[in-house]
Amino acid sequence: MIAFISGLLKSLNANTNPGEIAHGIACGLLLGFVPKDNLLWILLFVFLFFVRINKPAYFIMLAVASAITPALDPTFDSVGLSFLTMKQVYGAYAFLLDIPFVAFTKINNSVVIGSLIIGLIAYIPTYIIGRIAVWAWRKYGVMILRNSKIIKVINQIPIVSKVVNVIGKKL
Repeated sequence: MIAFISGLLKSLNANTNPGEIAHGIACGLLLGFVPKDNLLWILLFVFLFFVRINKPAYFIMLAVASAITPALDPTFDSVGLSFLTMKQVYGAYAFLLDIPFVAFTKINNSVVIGSLIIGLIAYIPTYIIGRIAVWAWRKYGVMILRNSKIIKVINQIPIVSKVVNVIGKKL
């Protein structure tokens, strides 16, 4: 986890495209919302692993979203149930569930489909917020952190500077 945080901090301060970081955050939120015991999660994980996004931001947001998901399960259930009971989707679901291996995605589960819908709806706002956060960090956050007294004191400790140099060379 420390390597992911270090990688994210490096990409925030480097010349990395802010869109890649924001997409990593949004994809991590989307995948973090979906329950992990089905084929849909595995397919999304593999697909997003090969997409050009910032992987440290993706994995950190995946962990954060996975931690808050149990609190949102009732909301996912109600959204998924209202979607699954719509008359317009009966035919589509009957067709999809007749296809081999589609049942392993558990798209007929109200929590799975509700979390997918909410994750897809939250994708664009999360991307926009992530992009603004990267811009604000690069413009203001770095200077505030560098000028803080705590960082100046920590940087004066000899072992910390050696560890930072070693980590900086290995990453």
